Amino acid sequence: MNQLNIQERARIIACLVEGCSLRSTVRLTGFAKRTVSRVMVETGRACAYHHDKLMRNLTCKVIQVDEIWNFTYCKQANIPPHLKDVKGIGDTWTWIAIDANTKLIPSWHVGDRSEASASLFIGDLKDRLAHRIQLTSDGYRPYLEAVESAFGADVDYAMLIKMFGKQQNFEARYSPPQCIGVRRRKITGKPDRKLISTSFVECHNLTLRMNNRRFTRLSTGYSKKLENLKHSLALYFFHYNFCRIHHTLRVTPAMESGVTNRVWSVEEMAALKNENPK
Repeated sequence: MNQLNIQERARIIACLVEGCSLRSTVRLTGFAKRTVSRVMVETGRACAYHHDKLMRNLTCKVIQVDEIWNFTYCKQANIPPHLKDVKGIGDTWTWIAIDANTKLIPSWHVGDRSEASASLFIGDLKDRLAHRIQLTSDGYRPYLEAVESAFGADVDYAMLIKMFGKQQNFEARYSPPQCIGVRRRKITGKPDRKLISTSFVECHNLTLRMNNRRFTRLSTGYSKKLENLKHSLALYFFHYNFCRIHHTLRVTPAMESGVTNRVWSVEEMAALKNENPK
């Protein structure tokens, strides 16, 4: 089997992290779909390994968390009877944490919207931090137990609870009803009221939908396998943190947070190796 060189792999990765689907990447690069998929899987695994390795002892101060929905294989309501109990099919939620100051994404988790997923996500976030932080989530109740279990009293935690009006028409089904107010609820510690917000993580959700084809609604770009979604997200988050210059920071989030001192190239991403022996 012919092996691609670094430049060829970088061409494929550059397409994938800029919102191209597998088939459009095939058309743009001229490589076979199987080749594009293999590069995504191999590089995704390597990016996940190095992201986990580099995101340690972070000095983040203000963290916002949220979940974003998509689906794998088919929508929850359309799961055929013989696949009802198969894990990784239907509604899929990506849990994301972002540093409000540096725009770094230190932690993310793909799973369902259960208390177990919330616990895994918040626990992973806690393990990456060097000191006490202020944390804000929306009013989703599983966060309460997850934050208590992971941080205990060593966090300034608040919820931003949005109040919505009634849904007006069916055409707005992909948008929430009109927000008619918010309530800031202190949970633990002494969170600064001025910093209780989820605006940055919600803004990033739009960035994710624009730069990862698998999150584009009303298209056929959705993931057919949960593992491929995870590999795709590993590519996206590594590129976002290390390669993409944030337009307000003028540097990458990883540089702003001190994780690295330079802008990484896509070729460097393509050259990463998965050193995990498993």
